[in-house]
Amino acid sequence: MLATIMQALDTTIANVALPHMQGSLQSSQDQISWVLTSYIVAAAIATLLTGWLCGQWGRRKVFLVSVVGFTVASALCGLADSLWQIVAARLLQGVFGAALVPLSQAVLLDINTKEKVGQAMAIWGAGIMVGPILGPLLGGWLTDNASWRWVFYINLPVGVLAFYGIARYLPESQAGDGRLDLFGLRGCRRR
Repeated sequence: MLATIMQALDTTIANVALPHMQGSLQSSQDQISWVLTSYIVAAAIATLLTGWLCGQWGRRKVFLVSVVGFTVASALCGLADSLWQIVAARLLQGVFGAALVPLSQAVLLDINTKEKVGQAMAIWGAGIMVGPILGPLLGGWLTDNASWRWVFYINLPVGVLAFYGIARYLPESQAGDGRLDLFGLRGCRRR
């Protein structure tokens, strides 16, 4: 759930910090919009690879790499000193963040019995709604009271906790066979 909230939060938290980033990074309004666009485009493209990656390396490994990559990319966003550095870091953030939501949903389906799936998905749905709702509020507060860089640094402790939880409690899944079926690439199976 932490990984999902972290990714969902990041889709909206940077929006309110854009004017501060624009001044700090000395860019125009059109240029600074790439901070948002690069993340969305990268996430949209990389989401398609999630099932295939799980089929090759297993769900747990892909989940862990995604959390680490997203967290490191968040730190790089906060450290950026130019527009092109932050756009490149946001591209990385989108690539690694793309797998977080589908993998968390797949894990919920695996760890809950058929009777509890509806309840688990309702709780997951409520959790995923928290990110976009809190994003602008938290982003505005962090930008006003600290710096625009903190809208990215806030992911660091959340990413560490998510990594620990996944590494400690998520069982490894078997790699799929990578063949296409009616619904696409066959993904991972729980061991």
